[in-house]
Amino acid sequence: MAIAVDFGTSNTVIARWNPATESPETLALPGLSSQLQGVPPLVPSLVYVEKPQADGVVVGQAVRDRGLDITADPRFFANIKRGIGAPLQGFLPEIDGQALSFEQLGEWFLRSLLTQVRQVAGDDDSLVLTVPVDSFEAYRLWLGDVAIALDFSQVRLIDEPTAAALGYGLSGEQTLLVLDFGGGTLDWSLVRLVAPARQPVGFLLKWRGQGNAQTSTQKPEVARVLAKAGENLGGADIDQWLMAHFQTQGVPDGPVVQRLAERLKIALSTQTEAAEAYFDDETFDTYDLALTRDQFEAILSQNQFFERLEKGLAQVVQQGQRQGVDQDAIDAVLLVGGTAQIPALQRWVIERFGAEKVRCDRPFEAVAQGALQIAQGLAVEDFLYHSYGIRYWDRRNNRHGWHSILPQGQPYPMVQPVELTLGASVEKQPSIELIVGELGAASTQTEVYFENGRLVTRQLGGDAPSVQPLNDREGARTIAQLDPLGFPGSDRVRVLFRVDGDRLLRITVEDILTGNTLLDNQPVVRLN
Repeated sequence: MAIAVDFGTSNTVIARWNPATESPETLALPGLSSQLQGVPPLVPSLVYVEKPQADGVVVGQAVRDRGLDITADPRFFANIKRGIGAPLQGFLPEIDGQALSFEQLGEWFLRSLLTQVRQVAGDDDSLVLTVPVDSFEAYRLWLGDVAIALDFSQVRLIDEPTAAALGYGLSGEQTLLVLDFGGGTLDWSLVRLVAPARQPVGFLLKWRGQGNAQTSTQKPEVARVLAKAGENLGGADIDQWLMAHFQTQGVPDGPVVQRLAERLKIALSTQTEAAEAYFDDETFDTYDLALTRDQFEAILSQNQFFERLEKGLAQVVQQGQRQGVDQDAIDAVLLVGGTAQIPALQRWVIERFGAEKVRCDRPFEAVAQGALQIAQGLAVEDFLYHSYGIRYWDRRNNRHGWHSILPQGQPYPMVQPVELTLGASVEKQPSIELIVGELGAASTQTEVYFENGRLVTRQLGGDAPSVQPLNDREGARTIAQLDPLGFPGSDRVRVLFRVDGDRLLRITVEDILTGNTLLDNQPVVRLN
């Protein structure tokens, strides 16, 4: 049986493949899933730490049911996904003298969910996990490690908007644009559903045994990713904009106001005006929080909301044009995520593509249910969203820089490796070190921190790309022990870089002087 998990900033969706009906279904987990009328079962992505250990946390809807979702409480955590694998992180409060990390909180959350899912799924099962397109390898590897530790027979990863394209159940050869706008990220993906491929490819983390799943002949068997773009912008940011608006009216900052701002935002998706009342139990003052849809859209404009939409669309369309696909060739636009329900956003999309092309009827389930398709034999042909580079010393600017070796957009798995030659820099050099990094766009550099009891992210500007070193730690930087010792003046080692079908960057190192192979197809991210 196949299971798919869409781990979201605000909510998490779990789906499984029903072999009897040959269709996906969303799972409701007792005590963890919310049961709201007209909304599929969602697990709120919340963690409350009673004790800093795996079995000492409360997660999901149970946090709300027990009244533990008090933002000012240092044991309560929300929006934890935004901090996992972030290039820059602030700090988390210590609990009972133990320092925590976003990765630890996320692991406890997913372990709690997947442990209960395993009771439903049985022992011989496969798992598909979804990831934002702008995520770094650190996040993807963390996510895979958590799942692999629970001993699923097969673990795969797939980009969230690509999964959403499959989850809308469209058939035939079509070109789809997906706008996935959740609580923490805004992701775009241009996907073409095409005829069957001779050789399935995808991002397979783990495989044990042979599967016997059959793919429906009525569905496309290959989803080819043509373009993708993403940034750290989500519903949580819009909540902060609303809070800042009410502060200008004298409303004090605090967790209760944050919750009311979110409720106003949600209400304005179906109403033209909304109001909430706030009572300050310290000053005994009462505040009326009222907002019209026009005022809400003005706040969005003031925070460059629509400019950021234009930027993302332009980026993904430009990539598509390089693949021979322009905007007029898009057959359907699919809106996914709770934030995509904002009327102003839907109107913006309709103005650019026409109402007949826009689909927004499956905002919560499309990602998880679409992810199940690759477990049923669907192939995904993808490319690198970030580039890889090596660190060097920039003598002119007296600082380290990064030289790209694998560009963004490189298809994988790679047939031909990229070659680099290196020499010794000092007399009698015993080894050669090389630091490899994953290079993101400058706009993706994000600082994550706590302010007044709530998790906040901030975009950091600058022209330099944000970089996540993959092997910059003790014991991992050395790629070659030189015997005999190295001397300046000639090339000494040849390094071959390639990305395999599992999207891991691998290197082979050959000693030019001796002809020995020093590293053979080693994954950089696993060096130790």
